[in-house]
Amino acid sequence: MRILIVEDDQPAAEVMARGLSDAGHACVLSPDGVAGLESARQGGFDVMIIDRMMPCLDGVGVVEALRRDGDETPVLFLSALGEIEDRVTGLRAGADDYLVKPYAFAELIARVEALSRRRETGSVLTQLRVGDLEMDLIARRVHRAGQEIDLQPREFQLLEFLMRHAGQAVTRTMLLEKVWEYHFDPQTNVIDVHISRLRSKIDKGFEHPMLETIRGAGYRLDA
Repeated sequence: MRILIVEDDQPAAEVMARGLSDAGHACVLSPDGVAGLESARQGGFDVMIIDRMMPCLDGVGVVEALRRDGDETPVLFLSALGEIEDRVTGLRAGADDYLVKPYAFAELIARVEALSRRRETGSVLTQLRVGDLEMDLIARRVHRAGQEIDLQPREFQLLEFLMRHAGQAVTRTMLLEKVWEYHFDPQTNVIDVHISRLRSKIDKGFEHPMLETIRGAGYRLDA
């Protein structure tokens, strides 16, 4: 996959490009919005990663210009601005996804690869649903039976992974690697603590519990 990275923080851009290259992708770097827009207009990119806050021309301006040109290349916004209003502004400008800094690199790669797949299929996944449990990936909100559930960022990531694998047994190793980015077992009870907190939020007060512990295997979210 050929990826355009528009980021004015050069060290951060180089680290990002190195990681994406190690994952098998070819990267082109642009140091600001003006140069990024020029590179983007040359075409040939599968996905663009664009920083929201840049001098001269910010990420919103870059994306708006590309969409006016008719360029539908998937765009992932990176930004330190993480409020719902900030994400909505970025998405309405024409971005396809929004990732808040600081971010887990595994999540960055997963989102970039997901954007590429969406382009191939022509569909954009913005919501997950398991039974009466709903997750809005854009607004970053969760509801069960119409009742909003307040989750911390890590709890949201954990639930998103479980919902994407609904009905399947999810092991501790999978959660450590995909949610916490540990590629070894640090012998910590962090998963147990977060599972317990998540279960109390999505199951407490509801007739049917959804988050199940499978002895010797892991966990399963099931409607």
